[in-house]
Parts: sequence; C-alpha cells; structure tokens
Amino acid sequence: MTTAGDIMHRGAQWIPATETLDRAAQMMREMDVGALPISDSNERMCGMLTDRDIVVGCIAAGHDPSRTTAGDMAQGTPRWVTTDSDVSDALQQMQGHQIRRLPVIDENKRLVGMISEADLAGHLPEGQLARWAEDVYAMP
Repeated sequence: MTTAGDIMHRGAQWIPATETLDRAAQMMREMDVGALPISDSNERMCGMLTDRDIVVGCIAAGHDPSRTTAGDMAQGTPRWVTTDSDVSDALQQMQGHQIRRLPVIDENKRLVGMISEADLAGHLPEGQLARWAEDVYAMP
C-alpha cells in the first residue's frame, strides 16, 4: 500500500492565523509554493491560504495585505490526511472537494508535508491522474 507519507513533499509550514497576508506572500515566495495551511494558536489547521486568495480575495477587493490576516481569509472546512492514509484516501479528499493541495499530518496532528498536483503526477499511473484532474477541475 502506498501512503500519503510516501508521496508527499516534506517541509510544509503553517502560517499562523494572526499573520498578515504580505508576510504570507513572502513565505510563499521563499518556499516556492502557492498555498499555506493556516494554523490556529494551538497549531491546529483552520484553513488554507492560496496565492490566488491573496490576489483576488484581498488585493483585487481593495484590502490592504499588510492589515489583512491569514485567519481573515480562512473559509470552509479544512481537509487533510495522515501520513499513514492510503493514497486512495488522499485522492478521494482532493477529488470530492475539488482541492489541488492537501496537507499531511502525523499522529500528533502536526503538519509534516503536502500533497500537490506535482506529487500525484510523479506517483500515479497516467489514467488515474487523468481521472483525478477531470474531477478536480470540473466546473461545479
């Protein structure tokens, strides 16, 4: 059985809910990523922040990214898998909720990695990857 821990990329980092979006953008640039999980004060996931959220939800809406926090942008129910989850569970989460990046947590509920499209492309057979993309990118 291939697990989420087998295909994730390590080194993912939280952005605290209290951190500003300008700092979030700097972190994304430094880590060369397009999304950060948002953590509450107990380092529990309370949302996801994407580069698109910053641009469309903050800047294009006329808000100041130096005054808007990651927590202000947190919406919906966060999704994740554990390191020992079967890859099929990760795919189900991503397909069912049309998400492109999925945080991976360990047994202590600490963030240890992320599964992205690139991770899937490197580990899934072509047909399975095509089905995943079809489901994730389908218009609701």
